[in-house]
Amino acid sequence: MRKDLIAGNWKMHATHLDTIQMVQKLSYRLNDSDHERVDVVVCPPFTALRSAQTVIETDHLRIKLGAQNCHWAESGAYTGEISPAMLAKLSVTYVVVGHSERRHIFGEVDADINRKVKAVFEGAMTPILAVGETEQERADEMTEERVRSQFVAGTTGLTQDQISSLVVAYEPVWAIGTGKTATPEDAQNVCGFIRDLAAESSGNAADHMRILYGGSVNPGNVAAIMAKRDIDGALVGGASLDPDTFASVIRYWV
Repeated sequence: MRKDLIAGNWKMHATHLDTIQMVQKLSYRLNDSDHERVDVVVCPPFTALRSAQTVIETDHLRIKLGAQNCHWAESGAYTGEISPAMLAKLSVTYVVVGHSERRHIFGEVDADINRKVKAVFEGAMTPILAVGETEQERADEMTEERVRSQFVAGTTGLTQDQISSLVVAYEPVWAIGTGKTATPEDAQNVCGFIRDLAAESSGNAADHMRILYGGSVNPGNVAAIMAKRDIDGALVGGASLDPDTFASVIRYWV
């Protein structure tokens, strides 16, 4: 049975001091039974990872630490980049790879995203591979074509075991930070399509792969989204920046 996973992507928000308070406040609002049901992940900026790690480990919290991006090389002359090895030393367990903002603002291409996915696995961490279509692609009925190309390219060369442990986040670009959200039925259709894609190449491994929905997720819509068969969690943006709001998203069944 797949365990739900809800991850907060803080993007370029929160200093290291803010992060200490945010992680502590979030932990106060969750209990052991919540963590038994849901893997909770926070993805602060690189500059705050060490502070988050310290709070989590010192207070023995069950919140897991994620990073928003990485480079594919273990080290080298890559000014401004962060390697998987560096993240692993900070007790990072999840790394978001291929977020639409990385693709569309910073020009990341599928081949490089695939290299990052493999590097994250090699670093003994779990990639959260983000895929999703733009509003124009949706209007042109190209959602499945775009999602297929991103998923297939991003997972090329992975083993069945890696597919089993991979996390995929379906984030329609038109719903990120806009207040627009795919209907639960639309989200299920695409997430089910992604699972079918994984089954084509990896068979039963697809049954274990967790698929998240992302795109203006909030306490008001999360329960309906989570009720769908192939949706195993959420990648949450703005709603994850407030501990009270994020806790409500995490405890969607209450």
